Amino acid sequence: MPDLILSSRSIPLLPAHSLPLEVLPGTLAICRLPVDAPVPGWVDGADFCTISRTREELSITIDQRLVPAGVRSEQAYCAIRVAGVLPPDLIGIVVSIGAPLAEVGLPIFAISTFDTDYILIRSGDMDKALAALRSAGHQVHQ
Repeated sequence: MPDLILSSRSIPLLPAHSLPLEVLPGTLAICRLPVDAPVPGWVDGADFCTISRTREELSITIDQRLVPAGVRSEQAYCAIRVAGVLPPDLIGIVVSIGAPLAEVGLPIFAISTFDTDYILIRSGDMDKALAALRSAGHQVHQ
């Protein structure tokens, strides 16, 4: 089987989604803890917290004010949430948000939950990100 080459010419374009997006308040940190670390108590009661454990790491995304000094983290992220509940078989949601951001040179950190998707953007890039998303047809609410 030949190797797949991913480019805009080799994969079909999905229909564009015009999504209702909501900017969440606060600033988040993406933390990396050792794989064998217990889930720390400082995550309890957070308004926004995601926890993922793999064979390589324990990753926590949370309000950066709750992260203790000395915890390995990337800070100063803002979250954009797709408003509403999405069916799990919906195709192209993250791509429809990520593509316009990639076009203007912005990296994303994507998080999916059972109900919806979140895109994290560095806080210093939010004005550029929101302009790109609006230009792509998304309805952004702050």
